[in-house]
Amino acid sequence: MMSMADDAGKAEIPALFGKPTPARMYDYYLGGKDNFEVDRAAADLLIDRLGVEKTRYVAWENRRFLWRTVEYLSAECGISQFIDVGAGLPTMRNTHEIAQQVNPDARVVYVDNDPIVLSHGRARLARNGSTVILTADMREPEAILDAAETKSLIDFSQPVGVLFIAVLHFVASPGHPRYVPGHADPSEIVAAFRDRVVPGSHVAFTHAVHGQSDENVAFAQDGYKSATAPLVIRRRSEIEGLLHGLRLVPPGVVPAWQWRSGPEESPRTGIMLGGVGVKDA
Repeated sequence: MMSMADDAGKAEIPALFGKPTPARMYDYYLGGKDNFEVDRAAADLLIDRLGVEKTRYVAWENRRFLWRTVEYLSAECGISQFIDVGAGLPTMRNTHEIAQQVNPDARVVYVDNDPIVLSHGRARLARNGSTVILTADMREPEAILDAAETKSLIDFSQPVGVLFIAVLHFVASPGHPRYVPGHADPSEIVAAFRDRVVPGSHVAFTHAVHGQSDENVAFAQDGYKSATAPLVIRRRSEIEGLLHGLRLVPPGVVPAWQWRSGPEESPRTGIMLGGVGVKDA
């Protein structure tokens, strides 16, 4: 087994190259090249069974949601600092690129537990002093919030945009076979960030929703059994509860493609719900 430590000397996170990871499978769905055969094999099984719409199109629907959300938070809400949790591998129009089009001084902390994100991302972002990549597990949110990398860029006395795009459904809740006692579940993760940021901050997310046949849901979840994180498809009521304590930005929690959609054509799969909440005073 290989491992890779970050520059700050944090505890090493195993680089499980023998297992597919959500970040690299997502990269493959988007047509990227930063993935391995094990990731492509797992993703292709899902594509063959569920079809392109429920795999590749979902990835692009999420990507376009990210673009619209960061544009909205930057241009309309004046937010200039972001924590992108479960960011995945850098690809076209990353969070910092969108935010810095509005404000060249915008700052972004990218967080992911896949060491490949660290190595590839740092190479691509080496010349951008307003971004940093932190290798960390979102199930330990306090470690992210208190990390030196985070504190180097994020001023918690000012509003922050926190992004959980297509990532919370890779976190198990108590009762799930892969839940690890002591680790935060999705609602606890969101709450930790909500409680740390000041009023005016926003939290955005997308999450896979149980709107398909039980058979397809089971197959999709089985497709991630060998991956480094499970896929947990939740009911709408569970997903809406993730933004507890935040005021929903219109149009609320809706299919991801529908959230403040513009003239661009986004895939419309119905697989993902998306929403943005703001912390009031």
